[in-house]
Amino acid sequence: MLRPGAGNPATRPELTPQLEAAVRHHIDAALQTLRAAKAEFPSVAFANSFGAEDMVLTDLILAHGLGIDMFSLDTGRLPPETYTLMADVEARYSTRLAVFFPDSAEVEAYVREHGVNAFYGSVDLRKACCRVRKVEPLRRALAGRQAWITGLRAAQSATRTALALREHDAAFGIDKFNPLAEWSEAEVWAYIRIHNVPYNALHDQFYPSIGCAPCTRAIAVGEDIRAGRWWWEDASLKECGLHVKTS
Repeated sequence: MLRPGAGNPATRPELTPQLEAAVRHHIDAALQTLRAAKAEFPSVAFANSFGAEDMVLTDLILAHGLGIDMFSLDTGRLPPETYTLMADVEARYSTRLAVFFPDSAEVEAYVREHGVNAFYGSVDLRKACCRVRKVEPLRRALAGRQAWITGLRAAQSATRTALALREHDAAFGIDKFNPLAEWSEAEVWAYIRIHNVPYNALHDQFYPSIGCAPCTRAIAVGEDIRAGRWWWEDASLKECGLHVKTS
């Protein structure tokens, strides 16, 4: 069921027979990828940031009882709507989320040296903030893991066009699976509609990509779906360090 007053057409595409058929095909393929990842790497884990794509994977993993571990990163600067969704997920699926936080001493040192909103000042300072609040907690979350799963899609941005269903993540030294790599935005939202999956209320306010509150804004009609993330930077640089190529 759609939220009352939903105003973003992208979050409620018309469910044509063709779209529904495409979603069914992609569901089968995604489940195959997820099951294969779990079979090959028993300790594989899904990094859930609670975007629309990640809510599709959350539903696939939990509704189908795939037994795949799930964790999330709380940077300390997430929008209130993200915390609401986290609680909704726990209630809906009767689960308790594993949440990793940044090291408080590192956050304090960054803010003390550079300022609370220093990430607006330069790409280097923004990436340093992402390293403290995202990359280092992710390293702890993936410690001892053989592989991890993401909700990345190839169509999301210029930095992800060559995204594969499976790749080796040299930065973390393990394999990475991207079960939704070939999905379109319309297919993601069709799945959410068909299966009544909870999602972040900001999506209905023209926030297609949601990260930390200070680094996320709504987009205008015709803008790229990643335009609301780090909008003051060049599009070719818009990654936080979690998903960058090393070669």
